[in-house]
Order: sequence, then C-alpha cells, then structure tokens
Amino acid sequence: MKAFVTGGTGFVGANLVRSLLQQGHSVRALVRPNSALDNLQGLDLELVNGDLTDPDLARSLMGCDALFHVAAHYSLWQRDRDALYHSNVIGTRNILAAAKQAGIERTVYTSSVAAIGVDPSGQPATERYQSPVEALIGAYKQSKYWAEQEAIAAAKAGQDVVIVNPSTPIGAWDIKPTPTGDIILRFLQRRMPAYVDTGLNLIHVRDVAQGHLLAWEKGRSGERYILGNQNLSLKQLLDHLSQLTGLPAPTRSLPAWIPLSVAWIDEQVLTRFGKAPSIPIDGVRMSQHPMYYDATKAIQDLGLPQTPVTTALKDAVDWFVSKGYVKKG
Repeated sequence: MKAFVTGGTGFVGANLVRSLLQQGHSVRALVRPNSALDNLQGLDLELVNGDLTDPDLARSLMGCDALFHVAAHYSLWQRDRDALYHSNVIGTRNILAAAKQAGIERTVYTSSVAAIGVDPSGQPATERYQSPVEALIGAYKQSKYWAEQEAIAAAKAGQDVVIVNPSTPIGAWDIKPTPTGDIILRFLQRRMPAYVDTGLNLIHVRDVAQGHLLAWEKGRSGERYILGNQNLSLKQLLDHLSQLTGLPAPTRSLPAWIPLSVAWIDEQVLTRFGKAPSIPIDGVRMSQHPMYYDATKAIQDLGLPQTPVTTALKDAVDWFVSKGYVKKG
C-alpha cells in the first residue's frame, strides 16, 4: 500500500507513520511549510508541503491507495472556536473531497471519543452512544463531532471511509505534549501537589496506530471504532506512575470550584492584560465528568491490541526522560 498521511508530525500520526513503514508500506505525508519535522527525522518517507485548504489537494494524493486523515487542530481555549471549525470541519471536508477526486480506495478518518461524548448513565460509552452536540463541552469536542459528520456523509454518498475514535493515547513521540502527556511530565517534574477527581480511558499509542491499520484492513465503511483500553481515575494513573518511578503520588484532591475559578480568572480576566492563559475553562469543565469508554467492538471486530497501560506509561516516561523533557536530579 502507498499511504497518504495527514498529521504525521503529531503524536498519533508519527506513531502511525512508523507502523506503516514497519509493515512494509510506503508513506507520503502532508506537512505544512512551517511544521516542525522532529517526529519524522530519519524515516524513509515522502514529504509533501501543503495544507488541508489547498485547492489542488487532490494532486498531492494522486498515486496513493489509502488516506489516513489524522491531522486536527487541538485547543481547549474558547477564543479558538473559529480556527477549530475551519481546520477540523472544513479541512476534513476538503481532504475527503480530494481523496474522492484522486481515486483513493479507502480512507481511515481519525475522529476522537470527544465526538461521542460522555454517557450520562455513568456507564462507559460505546460507539452506539452519541451525546447531543450541544451537550459536548467546548469548541474542540463540537468541531470533532461536526468533522465526524463529514466522514459519515461521505460514506453514505458511497465513499469508502472508516472512522476510528481514539480515547487517550500515551507513549513515545508525544512531542508537544498532549494534555495527558503534560500530566505525566508535571508528575515527573514534581509539579503536581494535588489532583482532580476525574477519569480517562487510556491506550498505548502504538495500539492506536495499529488500530488505524486494522481499520483499513477490516473496518466497515461508515462505522466508527473506539480505540481504547483501560478506564482509570486520575488518582489511579498517578499511583501507577508512582510505582513506576518511585516518586510520591499526590494524596490531596481539589474540589472542582478551585481549578474552575483559576481558569475563569486566567482565561476571562488576565488575557485582557496580555497574559497567556494557562488553564482552559473548558478543560476544567471536561474533567468534572469521568471520560470512560468501551472498546469491545474494536477488540472483537478489528483485533485491536490491548498493551498494558503500565507499559504505555513506562514508555511515555522513558521517552520524556530520553528527550530531555525532565531535568535529571
């Protein structure tokens, strides 16, 4: 297969590119002219400069068999609503149209559990659950919902599009890092004196990458597959990190009103004086509801691997330390 990959410089994309190459496929990756290429250094692949809004996008896809559309703009800041819609929704519409024009056989679209939402019953959500879009917290989640609707519409119109919904990946090549990677980093840097009572579904990022390939091989067009593994509270995650590293885990939990108040001051008040905010309001609001998911469908239908989350955490820690994110001593 010759695969066209968007978002290859990012966390999931960089791991996907590596999985594709390791399995003998060739890769052409779309990169913006100003993108940092650190995550792709030393890899044998073709780079194409461009953007999801390019009018001649189809030309870049010519000659490829599959499209893996991983790229997405991620931000929890309320000020970024328009940028999120333009990149995630309009960008997805454009790349799907370009793939159709270029004769791409199958597209795997990287959505997110963010597009599904949180089941109010308290049970881990499956692919069958869908939160009303107005109940999705924040512009990012809503943009991922509308972007997924573009993929569903393309599939209904006859285009071969499989949707994957990763939960919270952890592991190597988390270059920015992601919010969960930042939690791991702050723990390693001993900058986490307390925690909030929330929960996440965690999965090794290599399993997410493999899930994309399995979706290309076995997925059904128009269907979505949650790529997840283990549901853990944030306290359990921190306790696992403590066992792995020997560092003490925080023992105090914060009531929700404290980070919410800080975030409101940060985003609504201090930004008016030119200060860059550090805590997004929507991020705090999301944390008030454990984000638990059930990946049974992807495990049974695709054969999604389930690497132990402790292995994923160790790989993340080792990568952050090896890349100098954590000062020794």
